Amino acid sequence: MTGSRIIRLRRPPVVVATEGRFVPPGVDLTEVDRRWDALCAANPKYFDGSMLQVLGSSRNGHGGVQIHVQECSYRFYAVQRADGDWPGLDCGVRPLGVKGIARRVVGPQTATEVLVGRRSARVAFYPGLWEFVPGGGLEPGVDPARQVVKELEEEAGLAVRGAPIAIALLYDPVAFTWEIVHRIELADGATPELGWEYDEFRFVAPDALPEPLAAVARQMQGLTSRG
Repeated sequence: MTGSRIIRLRRPPVVVATEGRFVPPGVDLTEVDRRWDALCAANPKYFDGSMLQVLGSSRNGHGGVQIHVQECSYRFYAVQRADGDWPGLDCGVRPLGVKGIARRVVGPQTATEVLVGRRSARVAFYPGLWEFVPGGGLEPGVDPARQVVKELEEEAGLAVRGAPIAIALLYDPVAFTWEIVHRIELADGATPELGWEYDEFRFVAPDALPEPLAAVARQMQGLTSRG
């Protein structure tokens, strides 16, 4: 799959796990290990944990979707990123992640602002670009709504008001990921705290996102309308 795709949701998606562990077929595992070792030497933040490889998805006819996944090692995903003159090694890994459009209401006109962050130079994808906060990989066995709350706490030190609402499933062809997008209402007086993944946060109007903007944020911009 090479193009972007968005499936709007009216109900939470169902994640269906397949037993076993996904190993990319037809891939030189020695070359994967060589590239992985080089990545770890350049960035100690890399960790070969488990992630969920998307095997396929299907609509259920009621505004929802089933996403079929299998556990996979992170290294197979990490080596797919091109690095300078070193082209990425496409292992066919397309992980499942979560993203949030975190909103707060401000002013007497109850204007809506959304939280965006500029990615730091230490991240694998979209360094130096602005995107919606939060986002991250879905851990095996974790509910997507719970995962997006965890990402918000870890990345920005923020709490939610009410439960996140799944509004879309999209494919990001730049980062090779499927993302379950949630709408998040922030607690009153929310003030984000910087960590290592972002070097700046801003609350902005949904139609005034800062530049340069990550491609996935452009995909998500049409999902920012108040619901």
